Amino acid sequence: MTIQTKEDYHEPSKWTAHLELIAAVLAGILILTAWLLGKDGSQSISITLYIVAFLIGGFAKAKEGIEETIADRQLNVEMLMVFAAIGSAVIGYWAEGAILIFIFAISGALETYTLNKSHKEISALMELQPEEAWLIQDDGSTVSVATSSLSVGSKILVKPGERVPVDGIILQGTTSIDMSAINGESVPVTKGMEDELFAGTVNISGAIQMEMTKPSSETLFQKIITLVQNAQSEKSPSQQFIEKFEGTYVKLVIFTVLVMMFLPHFLFGWDWTTTFYRAIVLLVVASPCALVASIMPATLAAVSNGAKRGILFKGGVHLEHLGALKAIAFDKTGTLTTGKPVVTDFIVREDAATSETLALLASIEAQSNHPLALAIVNYASEQGITKRVNPEIEDVPGYGIRAMLDSEEILVGNPRFVGREVSEEFHDYLLQQLSDEGKTVVFMKDAKGILAVIALKDTLRPEAVQAIKDLKQLGIQSIMLTGDNEKTAKTIAKEAGLDRYVAECLPEKKVVELKGLLSEYGEVGMVGDGINDAPALATATSGIAMGEGTDVALETADVVLMQNDLTRISYAIKVSKKMQRIVKQNVFFSVAVIAVLIISNFMQVVDLPLGVIGHEGSTILVILNGLRLLNRVQSSRRE
Repeated sequence: MTIQTKEDYHEPSKWTAHLELIAAVLAGILILTAWLLGKDGSQSISITLYIVAFLIGGFAKAKEGIEETIADRQLNVEMLMVFAAIGSAVIGYWAEGAILIFIFAISGALETYTLNKSHKEISALMELQPEEAWLIQDDGSTVSVATSSLSVGSKILVKPGERVPVDGIILQGTTSIDMSAINGESVPVTKGMEDELFAGTVNISGAIQMEMTKPSSETLFQKIITLVQNAQSEKSPSQQFIEKFEGTYVKLVIFTVLVMMFLPHFLFGWDWTTTFYRAIVLLVVASPCALVASIMPATLAAVSNGAKRGILFKGGVHLEHLGALKAIAFDKTGTLTTGKPVVTDFIVREDAATSETLALLASIEAQSNHPLALAIVNYASEQGITKRVNPEIEDVPGYGIRAMLDSEEILVGNPRFVGREVSEEFHDYLLQQLSDEGKTVVFMKDAKGILAVIALKDTLRPEAVQAIKDLKQLGIQSIMLTGDNEKTAKTIAKEAGLDRYVAECLPEKKVVELKGLLSEYGEVGMVGDGINDAPALATATSGIAMGEGTDVALETADVVLMQNDLTRISYAIKVSKKMQRIVKQNVFFSVAVIAVLIISNFMQVVDLPLGVIGHEGSTILVILNGLRLLNRVQSSRRE
């Protein structure tokens, strides 16, 4: 992957829409002036002004149409409009042809505006991407260099108020980091030695030294930019169908217009002027401008809507799929839960002091980097307990820790490691209550027997229950696929309000289960964050990854929740459903307008001016209807 810089990325200029709009307005003024002069009898000056209005108002669209025709080797909607305007002028309808160009220019400016809005998030991201960094040289001095010139292992100084230029770890210093560019969280996070930093985040307080751990092209920030770019360029199945249909339809219109120029004269006895006039009207009203504009503006607006709220769609196809989901499967650890166990119960033997026992336990666990050990140390800190001793330890992988203190052996770990000598008091409590609650139990044993029992549990994300409720209100079933045991899975499923769960799922079993769900429901989503979730994410109709998940999960998923907020799933589905409704409205409306105008033309009840207004007006309306997706989707329970 090549790193994208502001120089590499060429977004539609904001001035393009302004220039197109200015050209359209100027053309409108010329048309009005020409019409007034024509009423006074100044025909030659009037026609000259109409020609100037043609050139000014129609230049942008004519240029676009000619370039696309040459590139694709087939006619398009823009060329139909050019032919219609020229045809109107040929038969003496200068005003009608000019009005056609004027309204077509207005709709073109509106389309450019829509495209600019859809690229706004990319522009904002580009501005957040630092282009220079302070490289720390071998002699300790610093020099400003281009970020793109840095390599993995480079040591960098980040001053207060500056953006972190690359992904890496802190080597020296402590500071507060504004992570909002990455996860949308406005509250700064304290970072110290060995903590990970991401490019694009802001160093708020202290000067820090960091080491670059990833190439600039592979930073999380760059991946976000790439995701949004791909989403804007990838077309939905509906859009692809419309574009294929457009080429065939344009050829059909051209053929029909050519037939219309001759057949009615012989078949219905129309004079040649009427026959040619009606053929030109048909060329105008039958053009599929509104139909072509029914989908892309709405899709781009929906992608922008999601990006503003921390939801990255990887393309229109994934937007369409979300709205069709009937069920969603969730991974547990790191998805429904925080992935960080916390101590829920700490019970000591009757002859032991709680604070002293906890201090000893924390002293032992502080020398391990196991997640459960870290949770116990954090718990001790929260209780105001500090380490008092420094025992020698031996880490026994898969079982626990063996510690030696004053020639006394202390074991901390699971029952297989510490033995089964559990008092009746502990036995009843552990096996009946703690185990049933799905908690992980750690035993601490000294020379007298079991000294303490520690229960830990991976807690639900704060928003998990609400997220499941929101999905139920949308009629979507929720299923948990987890590698945990039956009791833990049952407890978490009950707390979250899930419809069902499957325990002891290895990665390959998750795929099997997901295929079963696909057979049962048809359209199924999968939400995960880890490497083990990647196969299931790829198998699902829509793979949804947590933003803080692994690189593999981010690359495999179709949708990314950058703020790790599960309630965003229901919002994304609402955006998808609203987009589908708007697209259907646009397609039905545009087809209906074309049909009515074509029939009216054959019945000779619609003239060229009304045909122009009806055709181009419908195009503008469908674009404006699609732009409604830029607004926040209301949290109506009927969405």
